[in-house]
Amino acid sequence: MSGLLSKQNGALLLGCWLFSLVARANMWSTGYYPGWEQGGMPASNIDFTALSHVIHFSVVPNSDGTLNSSDNGITSANSVDIVSHAHATGVKVLICVGGARTESFFQQAITNNLNGFIDNLTNFMASRGYDGIDIDWEPLPTSDAHLYTNLVNGLRSALNAFPQHKLLTAAAGAYPSDGNPTAQYLMFASLQNQFDQINIMTYDLSGPYPGWVTWFNSPIFDGGYRFPSTGGLVPSINGAVSNFLSGGVSPDKLGIGIPFYGYVWNGGSGTTTGGVTQPRQSWVNAPTVSTPDYNTILASYYQSNLYHWDTNAQAAYLSVSNSIAANDMFISFEDPRACQAKVSYARNHGLGGVMIWELAQDHQSGQPDPLLQAVKQALASPGPVIIQMTNQNIVLSFTGVALGSYRIQWTDSLTNAAWNTLGTTNVSGASELLQIIDPNPIDQPQRFYRIQSPQ
Repeated sequence: MSGLLSKQNGALLLGCWLFSLVARANMWSTGYYPGWEQGGMPASNIDFTALSHVIHFSVVPNSDGTLNSSDNGITSANSVDIVSHAHATGVKVLICVGGARTESFFQQAITNNLNGFIDNLTNFMASRGYDGIDIDWEPLPTSDAHLYTNLVNGLRSALNAFPQHKLLTAAAGAYPSDGNPTAQYLMFASLQNQFDQINIMTYDLSGPYPGWVTWFNSPIFDGGYRFPSTGGLVPSINGAVSNFLSGGVSPDKLGIGIPFYGYVWNGGSGTTTGGVTQPRQSWVNAPTVSTPDYNTILASYYQSNLYHWDTNAQAAYLSVSNSIAANDMFISFEDPRACQAKVSYARNHGLGGVMIWELAQDHQSGQPDPLLQAVKQALASPGPVIIQMTNQNIVLSFTGVALGSYRIQWTDSLTNAAWNTLGTTNVSGASELLQIIDPNPIDQPQRFYRIQSPQ
């Protein structure tokens, strides 16, 4: 991503001045929007300027290849609501098919009536005005690879028959757990040209399982930490992305998930004093885990003195110690810094974009949605850039976001395309104001600047 600024001597002699630059990324920002949420968050409440795509969640396959649109609230009125508002702002809307625990529904629909299933999906998409279809087959074991492949190839062929391009996207598990995860990475690599987006569900990366430790819901890095029980690295976004890339999936086909909810680990006992309050803790008696949304975490648990940022994992958490061990808590959640770090990670690694589950979880009527606004700011980074003259120096100032990586370059001619690096800078903490100085450029008749992210 880069943007262009210029200065000319005549303007410099007048003193300080301001150019505004909002650099736009060619990354997608895809948000899931469940039909059941539309009563509390109608589409008119969505800030579509933060999104490139919305996925309406979801219809479910019936065993005969027909579609169940009622269970998740995909009514005709709800379809009109989201499609009309999104299209008014130039945002694409897809209809999702599937969801958690829908494996058997897909199996039956494809086995019994693949062609009818595809026809029903494309007809539903077209009749409701959607721009494409998202496949959310969960879980997706290796044994279903041939069924999944047949569905994807058939859907892509049917969608190609429309006069305008129709999108086909997928939600993919971060760490397939059926004993042969490599096969799934290879499957997605073989199908990647059929998809416009493959969004990795990089959340739910922990749980109170045997042999585990307390860990984050959606950490960017593993920090080199290994399970004491097995010696294997704990899960992370970087680990999942690396697996897909090693399997042959192109980075520009991949998006990473940003959860607008968290994990509350409560109680547990045995190998620690009291209950669990930190990441990387073992136990004898397992803690319980709940998954409240961002709004609930802020309203019910958040206190500034409980907040911590794990630099190694690039993740936020609350640590709650009580006199009764059963009331101790380790709370892993996304805050604005964590959301922006994920956008920066995707950009720094040349990924296609980010995916949000789900848009209503940080929404309060009449107020800005803090996590969605953080994503929006990160996508627009470096945002407005101020250029000022200080003595004989030019000072460029802009706001960098968490994990952001920026290269500032200059040239005296746009025709020869010879760009010189003025400086590079990285954001190691939260969003911060960055300044780069161009010393004594006054002898140049003109000077052009650009900021690239990543470096």
